[in-house]
Amino acid sequence: MNRFSSSVQSFTSGRHLLLSELPFPQDLIQHHLNNGYLQLEDGIRKEGRYYVCVRCGNRDPQMFASFPCARCRKFCLYCRCCIMMGRVSECTPLVSWKGPPHRSVTSHDLLQWDGRLSKGQLTAARAVQNAVEEKEDLLVWAVCGAGKTEILFDGINAALQKGDRVCIAAPRTDVVLELSPRLKKVFPTVPVTALYGGSPQRNEYGSLVISTTHQLYRYKEAFDVVIVDEVDAFPYSYDPTLQYAVEKSRKPSSAMIYLTATPNERWQRQCRQGKRKFVSIPARYHRHPLPVPKIRWIGNWKKSFIKGRIPKELKDWTQKRLTKNKQVLLFFPSVRMMNDALPLFKKLHSRIEAVHAEDPARIEKVEGMRRKEIPVMLTTTILERGVTFPNLDVAVVGAEEMIFDESALVQISGRVGRSADYPDGEIMFFHYGLTREIIKAIRHIERMNLEAKKRGLID
Repeated sequence: MNRFSSSVQSFTSGRHLLLSELPFPQDLIQHHLNNGYLQLEDGIRKEGRYYVCVRCGNRDPQMFASFPCARCRKFCLYCRCCIMMGRVSECTPLVSWKGPPHRSVTSHDLLQWDGRLSKGQLTAARAVQNAVEEKEDLLVWAVCGAGKTEILFDGINAALQKGDRVCIAAPRTDVVLELSPRLKKVFPTVPVTALYGGSPQRNEYGSLVISTTHQLYRYKEAFDVVIVDEVDAFPYSYDPTLQYAVEKSRKPSSAMIYLTATPNERWQRQCRQGKRKFVSIPARYHRHPLPVPKIRWIGNWKKSFIKGRIPKELKDWTQKRLTKNKQVLLFFPSVRMMNDALPLFKKLHSRIEAVHAEDPARIEKVEGMRRKEIPVMLTTTILERGVTFPNLDVAVVGAEEMIFDESALVQISGRVGRSADYPDGEIMFFHYGLTREIIKAIRHIERMNLEAKKRGLID
């Protein structure tokens, strides 16, 4: 295979792309099609009475539309569900590599990490490596702050040594940006590709890929190992097309590793009944128990904010932490409620800030928290995962609201006590009425602490 063919192979291997996405001359593409190295398939196909988008798996009739197409000179059906990745229509084929596989086998140890795993981490790391070698599915049920990334190292190393391709899929760009430098550091000789919206590496071939789940729309049977981080998180857990994309990206014989601190009720039941293979880490690496949430009734807190005042219990709690120079995250159920409350909190301290998903200064504000320039951050659930601040107290305002289900409350609680230097901290649920989800979240954390104590994983 000459260098031009090698370029086409590395660009298309495991990909599911539009022809317009290929940066090669038409005659070179046609040459590979004629030789059977590239394969074309319909972007949209009809199954019975319904249309299916081959790229994202969309079957919802409301998510298809027609437009006057200049290519086929007809009204052409296209998929609205994955339009942000480029338009797939009836006359738009998808191209994928069908030539020789790209493999790079080595006997060298590619992992360069001198850290030590805790007892709980070591058990999970062995289970992950076994699943990778046996091409099995595995759920890693690990508490927030257990050190999930470190338990993947040996399994990833074993796969890469065999020439396998590995993908770590995460729900949000923030997680990709945090994981990428960590993995490049411990696998310094491995091509690591970080994929997210606007990524400069989106056209590169990587043996180790860290990607948002959305970017996996462009892959087909690419990976020998797929690791899905925060499998219960939005939007992956609510979007069947993202779940389809992740499944489509794995090879027929492959390992799938799911990571979460809060599996849904169905998965928890399957674990208890022995119907799902899993390994649990009920304790953090620093061997301290998880902080258990406290609850406090604050009356009609919405009415208080409308009248221009912070509920007394919440105000006293916040002022106490300001006096002690203890950083705080205050979680609100919506952007509107948070923005209404922000001017009132700024009267307590001028450097109190608020952040949400669409905030253009979101990254700068999070960095400001890390540099301890912001004493209190009001936030939506956008910061319930993927961020670590070492010495923190956390409160939920309106914990009874529907958005704060068991999973969200457990994840929010997991922001507290993550550092070995500051393993304690307070998590407070301020509410206007106890809910089943509040009780479930507290019991979930208590069960994990009890399990960790039984297994000798906490001091």
